[in-house]
Amino acid sequence: MALEQDGHSSYAKLKTSLHAFPLSLEQRCVVMKNLIDKLQKQRILSKEEFILLLGNINDNASEYLFGIARATARKYFGNRIYVRGLIEFTNYCRNDCYYCGIRRSNHKTERYRLSQEDILACCSQGYRLGFRTFVLQGGEDPKYTDDDICSIVSAIKKNYPDCAVTLSIGEKSYDSYLKYREAGADRYLLRHETASPQHYARLHPSGLSAVERQQCLYNLKKIGYQVGAGFMVGSPFQTMEDIAEDLLFLKRLEPHMIGIGPFIPHKDTPFADFPAGSLELTLVLIGVLRLMFPNALIPSTTALGTIHPKGRELGILAGANVVMPNLSPVNVREKYMLYDNKICTGEEAAECKMCLQNRISRIGYQIVVDRGDFCPVEINA
Repeated sequence: MALEQDGHSSYAKLKTSLHAFPLSLEQRCVVMKNLIDKLQKQRILSKEEFILLLGNINDNASEYLFGIARATARKYFGNRIYVRGLIEFTNYCRNDCYYCGIRRSNHKTERYRLSQEDILACCSQGYRLGFRTFVLQGGEDPKYTDDDICSIVSAIKKNYPDCAVTLSIGEKSYDSYLKYREAGADRYLLRHETASPQHYARLHPSGLSAVERQQCLYNLKKIGYQVGAGFMVGSPFQTMEDIAEDLLFLKRLEPHMIGIGPFIPHKDTPFADFPAGSLELTLVLIGVLRLMFPNALIPSTTALGTIHPKGRELGILAGANVVMPNLSPVNVREKYMLYDNKICTGEEAAECKMCLQNRISRIGYQIVVDRGDFCPVEINA
């Protein structure tokens, strides 16, 4: 069953075929494979086609998608998997997002902050282990002023000039982002969480805005950062329409990095009793994103490893090409719990990196020790 060029007309015909007339599993798989082929060729589908694909994909079509996604990733990256050393330097946060374990009103969380000396010690250990990107991640903690962040970034760049510094510290003003960039920050990660303003409002208290968060991402791109966006899969109240909107937003943004992971509830949040997001749908979306953004840096997240023992390996086999071992001091890792049952909270950094290296080598990939910058290349249709 060939797809027409017009997304809406092809969607209408496919919807009729799928729902008005009974199709065999084989016929349904053909429809899904045609959509995957179209995505590989055009790097985009219509909103309706995304909904159709995500809502109907089966195991056979998923494996077809993963095979193409792996081949695409290997075309641009070979079998290389980039590592980033994650330093979770504060779990204080001024926000009260309903899904997050370090939300402001969670008084059961034991709070901590790392000093600049603590952070530099993490970098020193990471550098000895071969890390050449350090990711400074934390809640939106007003204790750290712009001058503090700039001082930390400048010190890292002075001590390790061959390394990249990535910040993941939330929504800031344009001027603040500019100061961090001038201090030497190379990249900035800011998941947009959900592109739908209506869905965003159900995940956050009033005062937080999807539009403002998305504007932050455009500001970061304008300033010259390598920018990462992304969303949760299976968050409360999420629909396939919401996910399709996420994919279309990412296409408009054209980020350099895209981080997605399954929603995992935290016991001390308003969403404690909601089910976790789907491993299968998360993997499908990694494959979809690889076809949309062939040369993007896409992590196989800790959340994937949390919901499945081999989740990070499965993410790589679906098209991901980045992993982020934890360099934070072991004595604070259990305090940075965005969700329940987070893995790797008790391992030393060297142990964590060696474990990942062995696991990744068993599926035919290798960890590489360089900065792993985004490289713009001409994408052939």
